[in-house]
Amino acid sequence: MSDINNVSLTGRLTRPPELRMTAGGTQLLSFTLAFNTSVRNRQTGEWDERGNFIDCTIFGKRAEALSRYLAKGQKVAIAGELRYSTWDKDGQRHSKLDLIVANIEFLATRQSAAQPAQAPAPQAPMPPVVDPYDDDIPF
Repeated sequence: MSDINNVSLTGRLTRPPELRMTAGGTQLLSFTLAFNTSVRNRQTGEWDERGNFIDCTIFGKRAEALSRYLAKGQKVAIAGELRYSTWDKDGQRHSKLDLIVANIEFLATRQSAAQPAQAPAPQAPMPPVVDPYDDDIPF
């Protein structure tokens, strides 16, 4: 039986996405997602919001296509799996936890959230209300 590694997050991009190419020629798009979690303050008993940040990566042809539509501050919902990487650089051991994006959904943008709501479209008139206890009924 294999382990389950599925993550779903909703948040905002903290920086413009960066499109790069791997040494093998695969395109990858990287960005950082910010999201909040609520933690109870033990002293006050109230809930505090804490910011979290996770680096996200999209591989393949979708990387280039999505690079044209993603922007800093944009709200998205993503689903994917976590990947832990380690490497040596300048004699130091480094590690990183990434979210490899499998699915992404665009949510409200800052522009659409700042715009006033549109007036609802006019609806068809309602039929007249009929009183079921009309006095003209002979019983």
